[in-house]
Amino acid sequence: MASGEREKEMQLKEQRAIVTGGGRGIGRAIALRFAREGAAVVVTARTAAEVDGVAEEIRAAGGRAASVAADVSQAADCEKVYRAATEKFGGVDILVNNAGVLGPVLPVQEISPEEWDAVLAANLKSAYLLSRLVLPGMLERGRGAILNISSVSAKMAFGLNSAYAASKAGLLALTRALAAENGRKGIRVNALCTGPVPETRMSQELGASLAARFGRTPAEILDGAVKGILQGRPQTVDEVAAAALFLCSEQASAITGQAVNVDGGMTFF
Repeated sequence: MASGEREKEMQLKEQRAIVTGGGRGIGRAIALRFAREGAAVVVTARTAAEVDGVAEEIRAAGGRAASVAADVSQAADCEKVYRAATEKFGGVDILVNNAGVLGPVLPVQEISPEEWDAVLAANLKSAYLLSRLVLPGMLERGRGAILNISSVSAKMAFGLNSAYAASKAGLLALTRALAAENGRKGIRVNALCTGPVPETRMSQELGASLAARFGRTPAEILDGAVKGILQGRPQTVDEVAAAALFLCSEQASAITGQAVNVDGGMTFF
């Protein structure tokens, strides 16, 4: 296929995106997928070496990318990320709020207020902080897409993850509110609820913590989770990235305010 024909087929041609938590796992997969589809991508996470590596990987493949080491739970760092996007690429058309932490794998009474606040800041406040920065430009242009990466934990009852579940459920409420406020202004806001993705460090940390607590192996913990999935298998980072691409592209032009499950049939609403 000629390069010109490929460019015409790119789903995000000339779009500009910020992907948080983009140094590894789901965020990295989304950043790479978006870049292949023509987007200029600002990759951000706390670890400079990781985001620099992803940006270089994109540029080596002929794409456009910039990297910013930042803690997006902090307002000043979010402003740094947004400023980099506008200075490097001229604006932001797509925001993917993927950054997050697992937090304590403990019952509620054993979680300290400081631990609770840290999880809510990383997983939920960060999405608010960046959304408020990108929205004015999107409103001015009359178009834009925001995608929040949530979890099946926002919809299902699991023990020992109350801070994480509360933050991810909060993301769904934020998604609906933003969609309601901006639905007639050309801006779409959606969420993805992922099931277990063993490739990610977060899934591995959760498996190790649960295995240690219940005297089992991480493989046994994963096997128990998979038994509740209709497809009988976990998901991959590339499957999540494919869904993210769809929701942020014009192919999903009539979809907003939704929380789409990418979980192999683990949940039903």
